[in-house]
Amino acid sequence: MMQCLLILSIFIGLNSSLFGANTQVINVWPNKAPGENKDIGPEKIEPSNPKDSSPTIRLSNISSPTLTVYKPIEGKSNGVSIIICPGGGHRILAWDKEGTEVAEWLSSIGFTSFVLKYRVPARDESKRYFAAVQDAQRSVSLVRSLAKEMKLNEKSIGILGFSAGGETACLTSLFETKIYPNLDKIDENSSKPDFAVLIYPGGLLDKSQTNILPYVKANKNSPPMFFAHASDDKVSPLNSVLTYAELKKNNVPAELHIYALGGHGFGLRPSSFAASSWHKACEKWLFNMKFLSESK
Repeated sequence: MMQCLLILSIFIGLNSSLFGANTQVINVWPNKAPGENKDIGPEKIEPSNPKDSSPTIRLSNISSPTLTVYKPIEGKSNGVSIIICPGGGHRILAWDKEGTEVAEWLSSIGFTSFVLKYRVPARDESKRYFAAVQDAQRSVSLVRSLAKEMKLNEKSIGILGFSAGGETACLTSLFETKIYPNLDKIDENSSKPDFAVLIYPGGLLDKSQTNILPYVKANKNSPPMFFAHASDDKVSPLNSVLTYAELKKNNVPAELHIYALGGHGFGLRPSSFAASSWHKACEKWLFNMKFLSESK
């Protein structure tokens, strides 16, 4: 019964009380998101994949992006914020496995987390990332505009993404300009995050699956990045490897972890594979990059 209530509450608006007293929901756009000119129907929860060993809340039909905020406990904030982009192939969002569960971990070590409910399914099949990156860019600018009010460091805003969310996070980090016209004063703030964590990202390779796409370009101003991928992932680990190499060519600090086994979509859920402990290596990286005040 409790699980049904949880799913229903997420479905009708991700309402507050089920996420605890320290959460709130913020609309990403003041009105309709750019390019939204038709009704795709109400948001819904898709059935869990029967092959999944544990159920996942799979949100779809998202037209009104939001940020669900997870704050650390009183007195534990490190002033650093991270926007989380769940994966789902630009079809659905793995809302709990690659969103809220990750926010809970980050909040436990002092980060203020913003789980991005970006638009799915993809609006443009030729640029599947496009609407998602618009939502992520706006989210970075929005969090930066709220930093002072929320007692956050406006120069320490990160982005973390899984799979298609990893593609979204990567492109948001690499694109030098917004891919939508400025709407208001919020958009006067930079849309480029200060660091990125990419977990089994996809969508960064061409059709050959051996070359990086031409628009996945780093430069000396690209933010530092952390990558984790399993070698046996059906989404090729070359997505991570070649993006890491692109950063390395430009002397951008980056850390790459390729695990022998783990497959795809492991999130933070425990398994017998070392890949599922990527977050421990990530904590050390965040500490070394001075985004985490003490090593965990």
